[in-house]
Amino acid sequence: MIESHPEGALAPDALTQLFTAARTHNGWLPKEVPDELLELAVDYAKWGPTSANCSPMRVVFVRSKEAKERLAPAMSQNNLQKTLDAPATAIVGYDLDFHERLPHLYPATDARAWFIGNDALIEETAFRNGSLQGAYLLLALRAVGLDCGPMSGFDKAKVDAEFFADTKIKSNFLINIGYGDAAKLYPRGPRLAFEEIATIL
Repeated sequence: MIESHPEGALAPDALTQLFTAARTHNGWLPKEVPDELLELAVDYAKWGPTSANCSPMRVVFVRSKEAKERLAPAMSQNNLQKTLDAPATAIVGYDLDFHERLPHLYPATDARAWFIGNDALIEETAFRNGSLQGAYLLLALRAVGLDCGPMSGFDKAKVDAEFFADTKIKSNFLINIGYGDAAKLYPRGPRLAFEEIATIL
């Protein structure tokens, strides 16, 4: 166990905000989320590493009443009301056409050629790296002072048809975003110990 603050580490308050004090919120205060914070979070998240800089994540921020009404039919009953109440909901997706941007994103070699005609590799790469970027986005949202409620519990086919029609983008998971109501938090669940998670060889 490191007892002193490691050189080069973020300030303890920052680490607390990102990890140990952050919670998965189910209820929301009636406070709007500025567009600027959503843009800032995406601008931070995009710098996280992906395979060959492939950057397959695509996000739709659902904010307006009309957009929420489009999303509502795809939500499970348990997730419906908290999604309607959230100031914003991010649909985190991944683009199966990501490789078409590789000549720009990864000019060091012809990385696009690795994927042409290999649908299984495209799917695996897009899903893995889109999921990574979704996690970066969640941490970036926390870093700019917002609370998050990540979730599955929705009909992906309905979301894709409603928000990603005529594209190669597929939905992955959702993040409700806003300023959380601490009174509606569940008791915090435990976490596994280091020895239950990891081994150093």
